[in-house]
Amino acid sequence: MSGVICITGASAGIGQAAAKRFATHGWRVVGMARRLDRLEGLKNELGDAFYPAACDVGDRDAVADAFAALPPEFADIDVLVNNAGVGKGLDLAQDATLDDWDVMIQTNINGLLYCTHAVLPGMVAKNHGFIVNLGSIAGEYNYKTGNVYGATKAFVKHFTQNLKADLLGTMVRVSCIEPGLTRTEFQQVRFDRDEAKSEAPYRGITPLTAGDIVEAIWWVVNQPEHVTVTTLEIWPTDLANGTFAFHRRTSD
Repeated sequence: MSGVICITGASAGIGQAAAKRFATHGWRVVGMARRLDRLEGLKNELGDAFYPAACDVGDRDAVADAFAALPPEFADIDVLVNNAGVGKGLDLAQDATLDDWDVMIQTNINGLLYCTHAVLPGMVAKNHGFIVNLGSIAGEYNYKTGNVYGATKAFVKHFTQNLKADLLGTMVRVSCIEPGLTRTEFQQVRFDRDEAKSEAPYRGITPLTAGDIVEAIWWVVNQPEHVTVTTLEIWPTDLANGTFAFHRRTSD
């Protein structure tokens, strides 16, 4: 299978690795991200198979303009990978800033919606297409300080499931891939490039890599058309969920 794939957040991490994987296997890739210099670097590496589309996915008008400006050979999107996402801060809800919450909602929810809305009618019209949404195990399991980030990823899962229901009767498929702790620039963005804080989550464990998640994206997209993998959790072996948190009061 090959065609045209649009990958958001293509300037680094999972998105960049996915762009390289698909381009080297015969796909035409639209790489969407804010950092044009990073996208141009990918263009230099991947050549005519890659089209750099500089855009903030959280900007509704910018997304519409970016898709409208795609050249003909990149305009008919077969696969959309909604990979752009961000975590900001790691604070208790009562200590968090609304600015951090707004950034996560605008990127993780609105950006995904804007890009999906841009390509979905065309996919339905040709009765063919695939939308891969990058969720997180944080959307499945609660943890202290996960508040809004986890809630945005829970939205991603449930939006994916509701899309599946709306698309019943078409051959347009939709999947949600939910990684656990993955070593990318994600933690650096979360902690405003504070190296000590950014490295702390990885201390003493082997996290997932961008390549691990790209393997999952590749596998899901290349399933036979009658097969849809709706939700896929991917965990580092060194990470598990299952403990309850208690606050026990002592008697006076």
